[in-house]
Amino acid sequence: MALAAGKLSPGDKAPSFKVVTDGGETVSSSGLKGSPYVVYFYPKDDTSGCTKEAIGFSESLKKFATLGVTILGISKDSVESHAKFRKKYKLQIALGSDPETKAAKDWGVWGEKTLYGRKYMGMERATFLVDAKGVIVQAWRKVKVPGHVEAVVNAAKAL
Repeated sequence: MALAAGKLSPGDKAPSFKVVTDGGETVSSSGLKGSPYVVYFYPKDDTSGCTKEAIGFSESLKKFATLGVTILGISKDSVESHAKFRKKYKLQIALGSDPETKAAKDWGVWGEKTLYGRKYMGMERATFLVDAKGVIVQAWRKVKVPGHVEAVVNAAKAL
């Protein structure tokens, strides 16, 4: 499956999901219904780009909370890995574990990647802003971390 398959776009209904967070709670799309939320997918805990992105979302958590927007980061990493990652960097956001990559596949962010000519299956760095009705308002694909969180905050302000 290539990453190009199943691309979600603004106006599409957000796929349903259910993940367990590092806090032991279950977060689901049905539980978030009625409020806007951001779900961002990232490749791996405690790597350079993923750390900067998680810190950025944590530092902007109050801005999102003021707008009534929940933030959820999702990767394939285990709940235990998320807990260590969160503690090490004092992250304030919830991190969901998707070990079977069900949510990632449903959202179209799991697929074949290439690094130095080697092909492997992996997670695309992608962020989705979903409105209170469960509709994707904006999708950022192949995210570059610098300036990304601020772009998401600005998009959330328009809700």
